[in-house]
Amino acid sequence: MITLENIRTDMQQLLEQDQNLRYVEVRADTLEEALADAAAQLNTRPMMLEYEVLEQGFKGFAGMMKKPWFLRIYENTALTQKTLKKKKSKDILSGAFEDEGKPKDIDGIFYVRYFGSQINLKVIPPVGKGVPVDLESVMARVKRSDTLSLEENVIKKTVENGSDGEYIPIGLYSHNQAGDATFYVEVSNDEMKASIIASAPAIGGAEISADRIMKMLDAQRIVVGINKEYIDSFVDKPVYGTPFVVAEGTEPVDGRDAYIAYNFETDRSKLRIKETESGQVNFKELNLIQNVIEGQTLAQKIPAERGRGGKTLFGRYLEAKNGKDIHIPLGKNVNLDTDGRTVLAAVNGQVLLVNDKITVEPVMELESVNIKTGNITFLGAVIIKGNVEDGFDVHASGNIEVHGSVGSSRLEADNGDIVVSRGIMGKDKGYIKAGKSLWAKFIQNCTVESEEFIIVQDGIINSTVTANKKVLVQGKRASIIGGHIFATEEIYAKNVGNSTGGSETVLEVGFDPKAKKRLDELIALQDTRAKELDEVELNIQTLQNQKKVRRTLSHEKEENLTALIARQSDIQAETEEMTREIQELQTYLRELKVVGKISVSGTVYSGVKIFIRDIKEEVRNESKAVTFFYENGFIRYGKYEPPSEADTKRSPDGYSTN
Repeated sequence: MITLENIRTDMQQLLEQDQNLRYVEVRADTLEEALADAAAQLNTRPMMLEYEVLEQGFKGFAGMMKKPWFLRIYENTALTQKTLKKKKSKDILSGAFEDEGKPKDIDGIFYVRYFGSQINLKVIPPVGKGVPVDLESVMARVKRSDTLSLEENVIKKTVENGSDGEYIPIGLYSHNQAGDATFYVEVSNDEMKASIIASAPAIGGAEISADRIMKMLDAQRIVVGINKEYIDSFVDKPVYGTPFVVAEGTEPVDGRDAYIAYNFETDRSKLRIKETESGQVNFKELNLIQNVIEGQTLAQKIPAERGRGGKTLFGRYLEAKNGKDIHIPLGKNVNLDTDGRTVLAAVNGQVLLVNDKITVEPVMELESVNIKTGNITFLGAVIIKGNVEDGFDVHASGNIEVHGSVGSSRLEADNGDIVVSRGIMGKDKGYIKAGKSLWAKFIQNCTVESEEFIIVQDGIINSTVTANKKVLVQGKRASIIGGHIFATEEIYAKNVGNSTGGSETVLEVGFDPKAKKRLDELIALQDTRAKELDEVELNIQTLQNQKKVRRTLSHEKEENLTALIARQSDIQAETEEMTREIQELQTYLRELKVVGKISVSGTVYSGVKIFIRDIKEEVRNESKAVTFFYENGFIRYGKYEPPSEADTKRSPDGYSTN
């Protein structure tokens, strides 16, 4: 419900807002000129102004009957409130408090000035614990030999309450007009600064008041930049014989040119090696690549600003230059947002300035990966013309092509293929993972995983290789010697194992490698937990027997018993959950539609272990041109079945073939 009190409060707030408004009345030939003029006088920008038309202008005909616009122009109310709030906060922070937040103590001060035939008093109260103005000191100052009368009640009240920054008449003195202080106004040649040069009063002469200064400035037709604070400062503490500035014109301010605000480092020399929280540096993490994703903001054009015109002391308008516009430097694989100013990435990749144009490169080309490049992480495809040296990583969202070899390194292509032209020598530390398929000349002592195919030319030696579809080893020396090879669908090779024995060679097909790996991990973990549970239950039984015999346990043993019982409960819960997951995985693997087969065009040597689904077969005699397949719960030997033509001609997507 709206009450009278609500209306009264709102009206009071509106009145306060109106009182805080600054405005000027301006005549000009056009609205634009009037607003520019007012902006100069109010020290703001035209867009921040509001106005009301007092007299509407008319441009006339052929230069005749022309009538200027007459406007009252004032600051936007919301802007005024914001400015006052900022000023108030600044005053509180700078004037009322010191750095540590304690009140600043300032003593009170008073000034006695003689204007005309009157004695005037100005009192500024103390701040904080400052010392107030002493009445006796004031009385001692005003009681001169030429004093005619004093209003002591007014003096006492003013000393107690202050004078609100004004001079209060408190008495009369014997005024000698011939001895009055004199001054004149000096204006600079550019009409931008006005100073007064004053001479001190003689005995009995009057001092210079603010009103006298204002009248003199008015007489000189100075209408812009009159500084009340400067004038009050002169009146409080007069300066004689030296120019004292009391008014300053408004300097024109040229508009700032448009510029590009980049959201990435344009100077590559400023890219720094990453540090850990402890300040340690990994010199393999050089942090040289600035990855971006599609739609990411790369830069923004900050528009040019209009110049802010100035005014001389006499009101003459001073033109300001507007800022210059610039074109947005768009390169490849970027576009503009709907605002026409924001540059967005059109693809995933590396953001660069190429010939001073903002560019996103979806493909990164390197001579090699080593100490000079550091580890590589890139949202796109990576082409490496040389080798990936031992100990370095390459992580890409797209394809990874290595025209040389890969050492004991880590390569991961999240959504792409991996191609290694000269082979992989993992040295039992290497790890390769392809989001699609992998091609290599050979794989040796390495762990390799692929979501689709693994296709090798010469051979796989002592490696752990997993493909969610097929493994094809199909060159002249296409052999699998040692290691563990998994494939969901099929494995093809020329020779498997070797005549001299050596490392164990295991081939598995007909299941989901990830599910099988998880199943093996769970079974091993369940076995570990079972052993731990036996030990825990034995310790619990021992402590409980001691408690029965002795009827009590020491505090330490009681805590140990409580902890063991809690651990027993945790292990039982973990075991129950693992049993449930193991049963689900076993059911999933049994119900897989893919049966799987292993085909060898050359020789399968004795000792090779074959797994199809959950059936195991160890080759006891060498076999040639054979295909192993599953039938009626057994692994059968059949005639060699070559891979399909589509599989033999399979090639990586987007491979550069360089």
